[in-house]
Parts: sequence; C-alpha cells; structure tokens
Amino acid sequence: MKVRTRFAPSPTGYLHIGGARTALFCYLFARKHGGEFILRIEDTDLERSNEESVQAILEGMQWLGLEYDEGPFFQTQRFDRYREVVQQLMDAGHAYHCYCTPDELTAMREKATAEKQKPRYNGFWRERTDTPPEGIKPVVRFKNPLAGKVTIEDAVKGPIVIDNAELDDLVIMRSDGTPTYNLTVVVDDMDMEITHVIRGDDHINNTPRQINILEALGAERPVYAHLPMILGEDGKRMSKRHGAVSVMQYQADGFLPEALLNYLVRLGWSHQDQELFGAQEMRDLFTLEAVNRSGSVFDNKKLEWVNQQYFQAATPEHLGVALLPYMQSINVETAGGHALGEVAMLLRDRAKTLVEMAESARYFYQAPQSYDEKAAKKQFKPETADVLANASARLQALGEWDATSIQSSLDACAEELGIGFGKLGQPLRLAVTGGTQSPSMADTIALIDQQDVLARLGRAIEVCRQAS
Repeated sequence: MKVRTRFAPSPTGYLHIGGARTALFCYLFARKHGGEFILRIEDTDLERSNEESVQAILEGMQWLGLEYDEGPFFQTQRFDRYREVVQQLMDAGHAYHCYCTPDELTAMREKATAEKQKPRYNGFWRERTDTPPEGIKPVVRFKNPLAGKVTIEDAVKGPIVIDNAELDDLVIMRSDGTPTYNLTVVVDDMDMEITHVIRGDDHINNTPRQINILEALGAERPVYAHLPMILGEDGKRMSKRHGAVSVMQYQADGFLPEALLNYLVRLGWSHQDQELFGAQEMRDLFTLEAVNRSGSVFDNKKLEWVNQQYFQAATPEHLGVALLPYMQSINVETAGGHALGEVAMLLRDRAKTLVEMAESARYFYQAPQSYDEKAAKKQFKPETADVLANASARLQALGEWDATSIQSSLDACAEELGIGFGKLGQPLRLAVTGGTQSPSMADTIALIDQQDVLARLGRAIEVCRQAS
C-alpha cells in the first residue's frame, strides 16, 4: 500500500503557522515512506472562500518548498460527485430528507437544554413517512448509528473512543444542494485513496462522524493522526493577538524558509536532543510516534535563534540571494558594490533576521546621509579632523584594498599620532557608517569602494572642522 497524505486548507485567509506545520508533517511522512503528498483546497464555504486566499496558500507552500505530487484539487469542482454519493447514501437507507425549519431546530435545542440534555437535532424526520410540508426545501442528514462505539486508533493521541449515542444525525447536504464539510472530506479521502489523515486535533470531534460515513459507504478508513494545537506564550491557542501567524509574514520579517521549517518541525516533534535538521534529515527521521500529545508554545526568540544558526551555516551565495529582496525593499542598489554575499557573511553574526541584516548592510552601498547625533557630538571635534585626515591619506596611498592592508595602515596611523586605536576607530566608524555599530573597521572598509571611503572621510573632516 502506497502512503498518501493530504493537506486540505480552507481558502478563507492566509496560510497560518498551524496549517504550515500540518502541511510539513504530511509532507515529511509521505516523503519518509516513499509516498505521495496531495494538496486539496476545501472551498465549499462559498461565502468565505476567495481566490486571494487560494493564492496566499499556494504562495506559502511554494516559499516553504513543500512540493505536492498532486493538486491543487478544488472541492467546488466536484459537486456532481458529492451529490452522487449523497444519493447513494439515500438509496441505501443511510441518509434522509429533513424538513425542520430553523425555528423548529432552535426550539428543539432549547427544549433539550431545559431538560439538561445535550442541545442537538433529535432525529425528528429520521423514520417519518409523512407527506413532506409544502414550500420547504429539505436538507439531507446522515443516519448516524444509534448504538455502539467508534474507536479511533490515533497515531498521535492513542485510542479514542466515542459513543455513537453522543452523535446526532449531521447535515451532509444543505437545502440549496451544496454539500457540507464532513461529507466532502469523506468522499475526497475515499476517492483520492488517502491512507493517513494528519491534521489538527480541533478535528477530533469530526472524525467519528466521518468514520461512520466511510463505513456506510463500504470504504476503508485511513489512519488518523491528530496534532496538538500551537499555543501562544500565554498558553492559549495561537491567534492574531499573538503577533505574526501568517507564513508570509515571517518571510516579510526576514526569516529564511528553511529556518522556519526547522522551527516548525521541532514544534511538537523531537528526535533526541537535536535542534537543527537539514531537509533530508527531517525526511529520514520524522515519525508520527515522536509527535507530542500536548500543545507546544510558539517562541519567537527561539525562532530567531534558529534563523541565526541558518545564517551561520549558509554559503555567501545563498545568503546573498536571500538578502537581495530586502535590500531592494529599502531602495538600496547593490549592483555597483561588493558582492552582497560577502557583505552578508560579515554581518551574519549581528543580525537575527534578513530585515535587520539589510538595514545594517545599507552603508556598504550608500554613504550615510546623517550621523548618529549623540556620537557625532562626542566624536566630531576640530582636533578629530587631523586624525581622520591622516587615516584618509594613508588609505588613499594603498595599492591593495583588502582588510589586512587597511588594518596595517590604520595601525600605523594610530602609532604615528600616539593615540589608542579607539581614538581613531570610533570617529572613523562614524564617518564611514554613520553609526556606532559595525564589524571591524578593516573588514568593513574593505567591502566599500576605496574612492567612496575617501569621500566619506572628506565629508566627516569638514564636519569636524566646523564643529564648535
């Protein structure tokens, strides 16, 4: 039997973090077992589904590199098939028309509540043979078994047992002829030969209903694996109030997709004490048995740490390509300067995200338009002009523009002037970068064009001379 998993989001919003983790686990399980991973768009909620959300889901999957083998399939393109199955259930006596009005259903539930019973549909039309009332379009309800139990051998949670008596006859087709979620999911999983349904544990209540429909259709049930929820730092289910929950927001915030995947795979799954996993390692090591049964807290600080580890492991080429869009977003042209990958490698120890790295990289390609006000007041004094002029003359004389030559030149400047290197390095850093934080000055200057550095020093010298 070939393993087949599916990720089945509803296109009513962006691809959120919980959905991305579900997609990742489905993907890894299929890949580990040499199976197939299917993408299915569950868009039967016609009022809330929209094309923008579909594109957001596809974009998120592409950015994360979660390649699917089949799909995307759209449920709205399968309505004829769903109606066919509903008719099949009707003909076999497993479903029936229900003519209850909304008011009657409300009264039914209120009565049950008053009698301290579970508020639900009481099966009023289940066995009736009356002439249907005129002017009412019926829904179709599934005849849930009245006795017995449904046992789910959950691959994550372990055995789950639900009494059929706890389940009412759910609607499988609305009065307008559109199918409902629990019916479409069953038909799709059956037709697509899904072997493992891996999804959030908010679906546990749906699972016994879906199993009963599958059995009424004579179909084999898949293995179910319900994943615990992702929690915010307050211990509650992660939502918008906890900050960024859209996958593409993490792209905008400057995280590498491979770092986010690594963080997500560890959010509820573990392999010994290992924290960092390559893509192939994830596929080789992932098992449902190692998924935690309880919820996991999303920690932005930990995600930033993982992102930094990926910065450290990246090649200059990869980091440069990743950083480029963020440079473009702040209108910095990099084509005329040193390779962006070299700059990124110099900055990777100091940045948690690509957004931070891009802002730090600005001065490698653009001369500072202003100086840190507090630092300028302290560093740019008339006597500093001679220090910077000496350094400028030495740098201008260099034939080899590399960090070693630059450092030797600056050391000679400080020695000749009889000052500690800090007396030179601090105003030099301010002149070249506009701020007080950067990698070593020799490494920094080496990645800026020689004439550009001299021009920056010339401007700073003038500022020093004009200082009072």
